[in-house]
Amino acid sequence: MKTVEEALSGAADILAEEVADRAELRAYLRDLLMTSGQLTSRVKADYPEGSTKFEMYRNYQAKVQTIAPHNLLALYRGEAEGILEVELEFDETAVLAYLESQALRTKHPVMRSFYQSMLKDAFNRLMKNSLISEVRGAKKQEADIESIKTFEANLRELLLAAPAGMKPTLAIDPGFRTGCKVSVLDQTGKFLEYQTILPHQAAEQRTKATQILKYLIEKYQIELIAIGNGTAGRETDEFVREVLKTLERQPIAVMVNESGASVYSASPVAIAEFPDQDVTVRGAISIGRRLQDPLAELAKIDPKSIGVGQYQHDVDQKLLKKKLDETVESCVNYVGVDLNTASKELLTFVSGITPAIANNIVTYRNENGAFRNRRQLLKVPKLGPKAFEQAAGFLRIRNGDNPLDNTAVHPESYRVVEAIAADLHLSLDQATQIAEELKKVGIKKYVTETVGEPTLRDILAELEKPGRDPRAEFKYATFRKGVKEISNLRVGMELEGIVTNVANFGAFVDIGVHQDGLVHVSQLADRFVSDPKQVVKVGQVVKVRVLEVNETLKRISFSMRSGEKVASQGGGDRKPKVAQPSSQPPANTATLEDLQAKFRKKR
Repeated sequence: MKTVEEALSGAADILAEEVADRAELRAYLRDLLMTSGQLTSRVKADYPEGSTKFEMYRNYQAKVQTIAPHNLLALYRGEAEGILEVELEFDETAVLAYLESQALRTKHPVMRSFYQSMLKDAFNRLMKNSLISEVRGAKKQEADIESIKTFEANLRELLLAAPAGMKPTLAIDPGFRTGCKVSVLDQTGKFLEYQTILPHQAAEQRTKATQILKYLIEKYQIELIAIGNGTAGRETDEFVREVLKTLERQPIAVMVNESGASVYSASPVAIAEFPDQDVTVRGAISIGRRLQDPLAELAKIDPKSIGVGQYQHDVDQKLLKKKLDETVESCVNYVGVDLNTASKELLTFVSGITPAIANNIVTYRNENGAFRNRRQLLKVPKLGPKAFEQAAGFLRIRNGDNPLDNTAVHPESYRVVEAIAADLHLSLDQATQIAEELKKVGIKKYVTETVGEPTLRDILAELEKPGRDPRAEFKYATFRKGVKEISNLRVGMELEGIVTNVANFGAFVDIGVHQDGLVHVSQLADRFVSDPKQVVKVGQVVKVRVLEVNETLKRISFSMRSGEKVASQGGGDRKPKVAQPSSQPPANTATLEDLQAKFRKKR
């Protein structure tokens, strides 16, 4: 060192590194930033007001500790897309005061000044950026977990959506220029035939399309018609309903969410299943099958492509895949699988069945015909006693040798059920009567070392409704005629729709205009709602009222609150008002009018 200043500077660098490496100091400061820091954002000058989907974050601030997960992920996405500038702000004076209290041990003015400069340099140069990254990373991890939980809940509701039933189905993948691809499926979901119709072109083509549709409905005794909700979906729906009015026996026509159908149609799974068909035909088949049985068809599609997530592309992808696979497996095992119709993709989600075993089950079934009893599974290559023990209770065989094979009763418990039936002088075909009589005599006498009372109660519950599907009864939404585009909407309109996604800030509803609208959490009910999942779920049919329409940004706001409260915001079929960008996020709080009404009601 040639000068005193160089020596002091070198000493300051050494001391700064020592301070920056002290774990207890970093832990305290990290906690300080987490509890007292604020995240702020602004839209970059390149983007004028009202031109981005991040308008609510134009001049936004929120406490780091309490920021909602969806707000945080939106900030990070806006930052990644180069639209937002996001900063973590905090009181730097408090930080330096803390460091001085921990590292400054002299009253000498010159030494104090030296240490203060050193501590400031240590924080700004060696600690600040890394601490901010750690805090942002920790909050991101929290938001990821919360977002994945929401995705799991939505996926579960979608997979467990009520099936329309295994009936002859006409599946239509709509289109304007290239026409509508019409596929016919039988009551097992087997593909039979396809045609291309052009109902949205010249009158001659529309007439021909009508004839083809009538012919297919009559030839295959169609009971269900599944219409994709993508491009030309509403127009095709109206065309189909016009045709059905001319028929004596009218199948049920339902608009089906086709999210993920295009991904499936180009996947190796679809190509292996239908190698000779076009991707649009495969897409139509998928649309029809997901109406017949949503779980069986959606299990073939990557859950991330189904479209029920919240910032799903921004979260930890490894954790997301793990949790979604667990959700699919849970749903499949909850409902059970028809052993004689299940695809190998669906079978892989059954406990104990690997992809190799699933492939062997399908191969065995194709070579030897339908399974007659569960014990035949032991003849499948690679399916040993352990795999059988895990899987048997989740696999169903309809009209097999043993009625219990169509229930969730595990083969290990068959002897108990047979003993009960013998004592009651009933056959296994009389499962419902066995359950009724067993209630009278009690189940305790049948408790053994291997079969306890909880197991017997489960068996009793299963015998009460043998082979039942635990999913809800099938319902579908009826979209309002004449409302096919955003431009058709008017503030105050009351419409029926179906919930397509539920997030922490509200629910998205499809009303048939190719753009889902948002019911903000504050508009879900007349009462305060802390969690939208307490009020709505994916697949639920709801009635909404139009609050606001922004055609420029393609945004629609709905309400599910009672008539008077929504009417006060402007009822009637008025022209849509242009949504004004807000500088603050919508708050999940009641209005002054709501609070006054609640107070009067209490008095």
